[in-house]
Amino acid sequence: MKRFFLFGLAALYVSLASCDGERPRTTGITPAPQQVAWGRGRCVLPETIACAGDLAPADMSDIETWADRQGLALVASDAEPFLRFATDDTIAAEGYRLTVSPEGILLASSDAAGAFYGMQSLLQLTERFGRELPALEIADAPRFPYRGLMLDVSRHFRDKEFVKKQLDLMARYKFNRFHWHLTDGAGWRIAIDRYPELTEIAAWRPYPDWDAWHTGGRRYCRRDDPKADGGYYTKDDIREVIEYARRLHITVVPEIEMPGHSEEVLAVYPELSCTGEPYTCSDFCIGNEKTFQFLTDVLDEVIDLFPSEYIHIGGDEASKGAWRTCPKCKARMEREGLKDVDELQSYLIRRIERHINARGRKLLGWDEILEGGLAPNATVMSWRGVEGGIAAARSGHHAVMSPGDHCYLDFCQDDPTVEPPAAAAFLTLPTVYEYDPAPDSLGEAVVPMILGVQGNLWCERVPTEEHCEHMLWPRGVAIAEVGWTQPEHKDYDDFYARVLVEIERMQERGYHPFEQKDAVGSRVESREPVACLSTGKAVTYNTAYSPKYAAAGDGTLTDGLRGGWNYGDKRWQGWIDSDVDVVVDLERKQPLTYVGVDFMQGFSADIWMPREVEISVSDDGERYTTLAVVANDIPFEYRKSVYETFAWSGEAEGRYVRIVARHNGHKGGWIFCDEVVVR
Repeated sequence: MKRFFLFGLAALYVSLASCDGERPRTTGITPAPQQVAWGRGRCVLPETIACAGDLAPADMSDIETWADRQGLALVASDAEPFLRFATDDTIAAEGYRLTVSPEGILLASSDAAGAFYGMQSLLQLTERFGRELPALEIADAPRFPYRGLMLDVSRHFRDKEFVKKQLDLMARYKFNRFHWHLTDGAGWRIAIDRYPELTEIAAWRPYPDWDAWHTGGRRYCRRDDPKADGGYYTKDDIREVIEYARRLHITVVPEIEMPGHSEEVLAVYPELSCTGEPYTCSDFCIGNEKTFQFLTDVLDEVIDLFPSEYIHIGGDEASKGAWRTCPKCKARMEREGLKDVDELQSYLIRRIERHINARGRKLLGWDEILEGGLAPNATVMSWRGVEGGIAAARSGHHAVMSPGDHCYLDFCQDDPTVEPPAAAAFLTLPTVYEYDPAPDSLGEAVVPMILGVQGNLWCERVPTEEHCEHMLWPRGVAIAEVGWTQPEHKDYDDFYARVLVEIERMQERGYHPFEQKDAVGSRVESREPVACLSTGKAVTYNTAYSPKYAAAGDGTLTDGLRGGWNYGDKRWQGWIDSDVDVVVDLERKQPLTYVGVDFMQGFSADIWMPREVEISVSDDGERYTTLAVVANDIPFEYRKSVYETFAWSGEAEGRYVRIVARHNGHKGGWIFCDEVVVR
């Protein structure tokens, strides 16, 4: 099932390649183009490239401005142009055909975006080959119409210049959507004329970073407070970024969170909460008409600023707790015939959608907007796996795929014990690259409803610009190729080689990408199976593991598989607010010299080392002899992920091995362990 144009290059490919008697070479272009045919000879670029053609003057001006920043000197000239732009309506939207010959260059497209992307490819050719380009023809178009990257500026504010800097790289890799997460509990970042307190107070907090705010009271302060940290965008700032993005053929999609993640709003306008008191709720009161007045007022100003087709309204992770007891919410549910709080949230989403639709825009929301019934025209952005997006597509709604296990760029990308502190999960470059948002196996009815893919960078623990770029790149490049290149034209080895070159270019331009060539990769212990006395033996669970993190079930702790860096990798088993108490039956009494179990700590996921681990043995499964009580020495406040083996070594005998890992007492805390190793 293909959704891209074919130029019938097969014959051309054979004839041109055979003329040189050379095998096809890599272009070095990222994302990889769909088809390349190699020709004979060279094209020598002049210092100043005369160009002419069918582009509208404004589109030509945009390309000239961009080219000048890249060091490509273009000058409009109808007299013997070296680079000619042509219109070809048979080429798909955003696609292009780039023909490089000894006589000059022809760039054909059906729209201005295609011409711009063709120029991106031409620039990358010059970076690879210099001013003597090989003759070739590229036929290219994106796999998906939506290719996005999201930046969270609520948790840590980024100024407009930083945003524009990232837009430059996005354009290079042919992204066409910038999702701007402008509001959340940690800070409101957009000026709204009718509600000035949003930027006088809700945009500022008396803490140096998100962690301090999150653990230190979650208060806000006035912008003139000496301790104030934060910021916001004026409407002129917003217009400047939108125009900058437009010239790069990137649409800016704003996100205004509702009904949850709204602590900052409710701190300054508490009458919009269920309690009417500041610092008591994170969800808007849906039973209150003033809530809808506020939200539609804000959205009207946002719509007046942003020309994007979509307005993102969040919709995720509402606690919904206060709604169950709020008189206004209960009255709303009775009047509207809503059976539960999920339908109450759906009521808000549907009502907001009607307002957005009336203004000529479409609603986009995280996959929780499916709960209680999806609004009639809504598009779903699927983050909790792929199921939400698939469900939306099957019901006739468009979806953008953004599952956490492939697209969350706040996850640590390499050994988390040495990487800067990040979310306590693990996402490597190859894992991002291997993702297919719309496999043919979903069926002909579903695949066309999937608009594309988006990478997300949440910035709770990304406090600096350098750290932000470290997390975005080069995994963002992998997202770009997932969104642009057809699966059959993807090749990770080739991509990896190109990425190393791209990283060097980023660094030359003042970016701070992760140094991919130095990546450690997966946790060493997870790479090879373990074979020991406990492998394959039965485990009795005296305390139950959480169904959410069951891994492989009752056989997890003796299946011979050690956990990786990621607690969600189906090898780590989790307990919440509980000790771990398990017994391994070795089936017969035998000599023992070692018993060990790995535990992990992930501060950002409330995963803690046990207070202590007791290891004991028994002949009959009733009377146990303690071999060791191993105390934890990792501080509770330790920010980086850490992995520790709690073990005993010596000489003993027994049939039953018991492990008791005692909870550290912090409410809501998890214990994760992977494998009981007995020798």
